[in-house]
Amino acid sequence: MSTSLNYKSFSKEQQTMDNLEKQLICPICLEMFTKPVVILPCQHNLCRKCASDIFQASNPYLPTRGGTTVASGGRFRCPSCRHEVVLDRHGVYGLQRNLLVENIIDIYKQESTRPEKKSDQPMCEDHEEERINIYCLNCEVPTCSLCKVFGAHKDCQVAPLTHVFQRQKSELSDGIAVLVGSNDRVQGIISQLEDTCKTIEIGSEAPSPQGQAAASGSGSGPEVEPARHVFSFSWLNSLNE
Repeated sequence: MSTSLNYKSFSKEQQTMDNLEKQLICPICLEMFTKPVVILPCQHNLCRKCASDIFQASNPYLPTRGGTTVASGGRFRCPSCRHEVVLDRHGVYGLQRNLLVENIIDIYKQESTRPEKKSDQPMCEDHEEERINIYCLNCEVPTCSLCKVFGAHKDCQVAPLTHVFQRQKSELSDGIAVLVGSNDRVQGIISQLEDTCKTIEIGSEAPSPQGQAAASGSGSGPEVEPARHVFSFSWLNSLNE
């Protein structure tokens, strides 16, 4: 059985909801549209209360009653595109309600109030309501309890997922420690090699006493074999330890 952690699907779903929320923000109050929502002739939307506030601010000399302009007619500009909106005697109440946006707001709020699947609790692909909480030792895959009782892993050996996680974590930590120790040893060997190479270079550049005697032409005695430098490479044995 294959299992899905649903991380990617959860991320995409959350991104979709975030993008939808941005489309439902009123450009005046910068909050989600408050019903009723009115649509302007330029096809932009406003909360009716925000539209009334803009209308009053654009027509400050019109008489009001209870904070609402009661005079007929007037105009204001759309805050999104600056298109001039001309109102009839009904004022902002003459603007058409955008029932589609209002319905989308209702659906969005319903989806937002649903309990979300936490990303740190992966769910079983075969049993959507079951969390993955055990590990199949035979198939080496995480699974859920129902898969062990009724599903594809009923004949397999399982262990709690947390125990397997801790064991594998310890094994991985030990492996990392071994690698770090080996790296330190390799770095030490590299340093010894570099020092040995420098010693060889210095020895090859310095003239030997026999060479100096031959250059001065002293005698024709037997040739003296140049002294050979002997270097200890005991560090090579450490590679096999």
